[in-house]
Amino acid sequence: MIQEKNYIRELARQVAEIAASDENAAIQRRWRDVNALRKPDGSPELAAGRAPVWCRPVGAWDEILPDSTLECTDPRLRSLEYHFRQILIKHDIADDSPVMPWFGVPARFAITPSNVWGVDIAHAESGVEGGAWGYDPPLKNVTDFDKLTLPVFTYNAVETQANLERAHDLLGDILEVRLTCGAPLGATLGMAAADLRGLTQMMLDMIDAPALMHRLMAYLRDATLGAMAQVRATGLLTPNIHEPMTCSDPIGVPAAGGTTGYENMWIMANSQEFEGVSPKMWRTFCLEYQRPIIEQFGLSAYGCCENLTHKIAGVMSLKNLRIFVCSAWTDLAKVQEAVGQNYVIMWRQKASDVVFPDDLAIIRRDLEHGAQQLQGYHYQIVLRELQTLAGHPRRLHDWTRIAKEMAAKYA
Repeated sequence: MIQEKNYIRELARQVAEIAASDENAAIQRRWRDVNALRKPDGSPELAAGRAPVWCRPVGAWDEILPDSTLECTDPRLRSLEYHFRQILIKHDIADDSPVMPWFGVPARFAITPSNVWGVDIAHAESGVEGGAWGYDPPLKNVTDFDKLTLPVFTYNAVETQANLERAHDLLGDILEVRLTCGAPLGATLGMAAADLRGLTQMMLDMIDAPALMHRLMAYLRDATLGAMAQVRATGLLTPNIHEPMTCSDPIGVPAAGGTTGYENMWIMANSQEFEGVSPKMWRTFCLEYQRPIIEQFGLSAYGCCENLTHKIAGVMSLKNLRIFVCSAWTDLAKVQEAVGQNYVIMWRQKASDVVFPDDLAIIRRDLEHGAQQLQGYHYQIVLRELQTLAGHPRRLHDWTRIAKEMAAKYA
């Protein structure tokens, strides 16, 4: 155990060195400038003020950092090892991943009921490793809706304090240990709706049983707003302005006593489960239920992999919108025309177009075309939702290098 603790402390020291570097300070400035609608600092270390570039491996971590390569046997230390090695790997990939000089310990909450909604979520597995799954929703008929319960979040001070003390004992002389607390549940209601009702049935309900669909979405809205109020009442909320994509200047003015509220935080939301419905139906059954959640926050980002080409006006109706997420399926030119200089465009890459080609010239062509088109706009280049590197272990290194080169070329 002592050997494993020393190993974790050495990984933490490497992370602390990165956090204290001029390079990391430049990365954070780049994000803050873009998200404040400023042209990124043009100093030499910022490559003439280029846009930030970031990738999120998601499922590809199984190939990049397999569980079999972890050295620690203690479950808690093994989790820390995985966390710190992910940071070090991303540093080697050399994208714009901001690294903080502190270690966050999340506040712990007991949730009643323990399954959150009052019904159990289940998925039908394919039985194939890495294969797809299907919905097995608990709300199969109207009477099942009566089982839904508004969740209660209760702060567990004892467990939280114990976690803080353990982290401080292990890491406190290397990285500052901080309590962190974010918003519960989130504003992407479609994911929970599909889990509860099933995606196919949702599509049918919007046409065949709209009152039932409204009932489901109203429940999810109220459950989320109630949970948010309960967590806010603890006074434990902390700013979330340190992460990639939403790394930014402080938002708003802290409340009396210096406490953080949702008005000092970012919220990210999307409507992927509603991608296939009309703009009117999306607003009716999704956006207007998300709005009272999203608009409590200081700034918001909206979108993910869905095509928002015909929903641009709806997204821009959010009063606190700052980042418009333009997926590979959304018309970039139409987004540019709509947002102008008043918003940030998160230009999302199509993962399959990045990982499968054997020829990097294809990737270079696509990145150059997009960066040239986005010249003069406030934008980020983001690659997410990777499930595999498709036999190209250095692909994220190559993609990052080319994306940074093109962002600098057309800065």
